[in-house]
Amino acid sequence: MNKPVNKPVKKTSSDSSTSHPAASFTEADYSLEKLLGGMSVEKFLAEHWHKKPLLVRQALPNFGAWLDRAGLSELACLDNSEGRLVRFKRGQCQLEYGPFEPEALDALPKNNWSLLVSGVNHLLPEADWLLHRFDFIPAARLDDLMVSFAPPGGGVGPHFDSYDVFLIQGQGRRRWEISAQDDLTTVEGAPLRILKEFRVDESWELEPGDMLYLPPQLAHNGVALTDCMTWSVGFRAPKAEEIVGQFLTFLQDRLELPGMYADPTLQRQKHVAEIPAAMLTWADKTIRAAARWDKSDVADFLGRYLSEPKSHVYFDPPERPKSLAAFTKAIRKNGVALDSRSQMLFHGDAFYINGERLEASPALRGMLTNLADKRYLMPGDCTHEQGAEMIALLHVWYRAGYLFPAG
Repeated sequence: MNKPVNKPVKKTSSDSSTSHPAASFTEADYSLEKLLGGMSVEKFLAEHWHKKPLLVRQALPNFGAWLDRAGLSELACLDNSEGRLVRFKRGQCQLEYGPFEPEALDALPKNNWSLLVSGVNHLLPEADWLLHRFDFIPAARLDDLMVSFAPPGGGVGPHFDSYDVFLIQGQGRRRWEISAQDDLTTVEGAPLRILKEFRVDESWELEPGDMLYLPPQLAHNGVALTDCMTWSVGFRAPKAEEIVGQFLTFLQDRLELPGMYADPTLQRQKHVAEIPAAMLTWADKTIRAAARWDKSDVADFLGRYLSEPKSHVYFDPPERPKSLAAFTKAIRKNGVALDSRSQMLFHGDAFYINGERLEASPALRGMLTNLADKRYLMPGDCTHEQGAEMIALLHVWYRAGYLFPAG
């Protein structure tokens, strides 16, 4: 890494070009091999993912100076950030949501609190670059990067997560305690899922650059030993109820059913309040006919749903957008990169970006696959014979704020 990052850098869309975040770092700095402690991805997935913890010392060496308390506090005061403040008073957990006022954060006491900011990958290019070091997990599962600061003794209490998480130690030291306990009963009325009982089975002290992976449902507790920064890479794990509910909404939006109920042969029935058998039969047949789907419908739903930005995420179209000719010249010279807020997925010939579907022509599938996988295209990717069609599509996405010329 060339230099530490101590202040937030808010990327804006304008006529000026923006460097790709990876330009400041090299693969030798934070290689995948070093990230997993010399373990192959296949071995990690087979032995640890969803199964048991993994502690890697110096997974990200020289990591501590990337962000400090002042920089995180600035992020927590932004309108487009997701900040939370967790405090403990007389043993009771209190939770406040941002954005916060700088004076309120400066006046916090010397212990027993924790400031957390989610989605830092949308606010700092370096954080976005770090998040995508974990691209050995499918992008459909990758959620966001959260950063927290806590003074000595600070934390959020013993709890468990419903998703996998990588905990990376930035500045300072933190002690992590874990428990394989089956009792996950939480404190009634607490704003967070704090465990009522917590039995420590094992603990480690993490220093800057150390990383701890924890599978879902594993009870854990992090306590700051000094002023402490922790970076958390989290993953999406939709609940079955959520997926089914959203899929039914998806089907509802696609319904176009003709006709309505009619009963020209209606006869008087014994009980006026009884639902007519003919109406029940008609409704049953109509609903069964409407509620039909196949795997392609489910894939289309997942592509749109998983790439849909969160409710607080908005894209900033360029104030002075480049013309198609100027945009073509810029990306043929320097390439193009997805905005950190953009999510791009694909299944078969269908590509999804920020909730929108594109049925790609055969000529574009290879380039769009590269863009989705790597999140950028090199200059040479847009210079062959099919480049004009691809560049026209990229220009539409550029004007929407989904991507920008690199360089």
